Amino acid sequence: MVDQTKLKNYFKDQNILVTGGTGSIGQCIVSSLIDFQPKKIIIFSKDDSKQYLMKQQYHKHKNIFFHLGNIREYESVEYVTRGIDLVFHVAALKQVPVCEDHPFEAVKTNVIGSENVIKACILNKVKKVVNISTDKAVNPTNTMGATKLISEKLFNNANSMLNNYHTKFCSVRFGNVLNSRGSVIPLFMNQARSGNALTVTNPMMTRFIMSISDAAQLTLKSAFYSNGGETFIFKMKSLNILTLAESIQNFFEKKGLTAPTIKQIGIRPGEKLYEELIYAHEFEHIVEDDELYVILPKSGIDFFHFKYNSNPFYRSDQVELMKEDDIVNILTKLEQGVL
Repeated sequence: MVDQTKLKNYFKDQNILVTGGTGSIGQCIVSSLIDFQPKKIIIFSKDDSKQYLMKQQYHKHKNIFFHLGNIREYESVEYVTRGIDLVFHVAALKQVPVCEDHPFEAVKTNVIGSENVIKACILNKVKKVVNISTDKAVNPTNTMGATKLISEKLFNNANSMLNNYHTKFCSVRFGNVLNSRGSVIPLFMNQARSGNALTVTNPMMTRFIMSISDAAQLTLKSAFYSNGGETFIFKMKSLNILTLAESIQNFFEKKGLTAPTIKQIGIRPGEKLYEELIYAHEFEHIVEDDELYVILPKSGIDFFHFKYNSNPFYRSDQVELMKEDDIVNILTKLEQGVL
């Protein structure tokens, strides 16, 4: 398992670009990178308001720079990748309902935008590119998952492109990130604080979950380990949606507040009852350690300290489910700002 000293030595004095760097995960990656003393961090996003606020937060850091642009525009991406050693590609359309309503917008950002990043990074001889993907890319039933699957395939294929002699590409599959924009916990908490019912889609639904800090650390470790073509997956616990709703009721009761009711509304278009992390055809290429699965580009490769495992846990309804007390503890930490 890689320690913080090795990570610091790896990222120190590097020129790093974070696309979508003003989002929840992008900001956490930037915050984690600062401790490793990179030469330069460029935060690339199309949201001028978030850039303005983030500039105020990091105004004392002379190695942090901001560039306003959109990954859909190749010229902008090509310009901002000049002189860059390492790219974390976080920018994407991530909200399932939005992508269902605007499928070609999802294609333009998640597919064409990703191809722009790939072409620009190869042209400018970037050393490594880490693509942020999702468990929804496995056996997708919605537009967002389908576009992220194509994005994964683009990044994997980029390692063997004829004009690529320098750049290594890999992907990271996330579960649901706690307290990120659009995730279920802030949705439920806002409903509860407003006196509204908690809208449970289906009481059997389960989801993989990870903290924002875990997501950032996984991403940094993936950059360290990658030799090109891997998919990295954090070993996550799972959450039952009904248990989450009941835990929020318990959380409000313990604070002496009126507990919200629960309303079942049915599965939204494109949603699944459970999520998956790994395709069956990937099993023979999987290695693992205590915290990560890694899907290698082919089997038989010696990969650091990782050991082969042909029978991983890969569905959110088959791994350890979080108990109500654990969820209430998470809610308390989120409210205190310590998670």
